[in-house]
Amino acid sequence: MLSKEETYSISQVAEYTGFKPHVIRFYEKEFNLNIPRSENARRYFTKKEINLFLYIKSLQEKGSSNKEIKKLLKSKDINIEEDFNKINGISEVEDQNHANDLDEGIISTESFHINSKDEIIAVLEQYNYKNEIEKLKEKVEELLLQLSGSDKMKDKDILICENAKLKLKVKEKSYEVAELKDRLKQIETQRTSIFSRIFKPMKKQKSLL
Repeated sequence: MLSKEETYSISQVAEYTGFKPHVIRFYEKEFNLNIPRSENARRYFTKKEINLFLYIKSLQEKGSSNKEIKKLLKSKDINIEEDFNKINGISEVEDQNHANDLDEGIISTESFHINSKDEIIAVLEQYNYKNEIEKLKEKVEELLLQLSGSDKMKDKDILICENAKLKLKVKEKSYEVAELKDRLKQIETQRTSIFSRIFKPMKKQKSLL
């Protein structure tokens, strides 16, 4: 379960809340959240900040707009933890069990990242465009968040967003085709190498005969 004394990284908070890291950074600015920083200016999170993001998520699921959430967060009369549990109907025991499950999930996820780190680096080095795709996805999602946070959306803004999404899809498709072609070349090269190894000894035997 979450400890008041422990600190958590942005990737761990993403696991707990379901918000992606770039969404967490966006909400920090959007809702004027005071996220603590270490000496080297890196974000770190405590149980308090995690509960705050969970509270924001629960309000969103109930249909609250960003403007309404801002007002609630500014209110001094509200107890975030109590209100969050009230909204979601979570008892103290259920909350602890849920936190324990999430802890186990984070441990297994961290182990996976450690085990597959070399593989991920190798793939990224081979296909650098994947970094570009992720950055484009983040830009599109941030644009959508900004649009959803405003009370009135202009047609122009919607068209810009849709255009960005379409451009992203086109780029993804073109990169997928390029990757498939590259894989096909690798398979053909491997086959050629195997056949040459098989038939070379046979040619030698024929020449001896």
